[in-house]
Amino acid sequence: MGYVHDTHMQRFIPPTMFHEITGTWAKAAGNVAHTIVTQKVAGAETATVTIPLAVPGNSIDLKGSKIDSVEVDYEILTAAATSITATVWKIARGADGAVAVATQVTATQDLTAATDAADVDQHALTITITTPEYIDDDDYWFVELACVCAGTTVLEFLGAQVNYTLRA
Repeated sequence: MGYVHDTHMQRFIPPTMFHEITGTWAKAAGNVAHTIVTQKVAGAETATVTIPLAVPGNSIDLKGSKIDSVEVDYEILTAAATSITATVWKIARGADGAVAVATQVTATQDLTAATDAADVDQHALTITITTPEYIDDDDYWFVELACVCAGTTVLEFLGAQVNYTLRA
């Protein structure tokens, strides 16, 4: 039986797995043939997009997945947003009768929230985990994007890719 330590694992997360709050959202065909998007129609509001990072966990220490970074592909159409800011969360599942506990994970984003990440263009936003850790079987992780939009800003999310190390 072999040992696996693969530092180049990726998992695509389709926009149909994203969760959107605030604004009017729709699943639609993308601007490029054969693609799909989740689209926020124009409106001045702060929309929240949550992206689950569904990778394998493990009950044994130092096994399973260690998330290194997440790449989010999106487009801003018609008018620039005010800002696009990423936050990474780790949720410790609560035992029966207990609440889950959310902890913010230290991470950086490569595009400046109020300029590069928010202009009218196609974007590939990379969020890097500062201190990666192996995901316990009682935890789950997600990225939360706060999208502060102008009245005519249209957002389209094409998907995301989580980059991780797999140890088994």
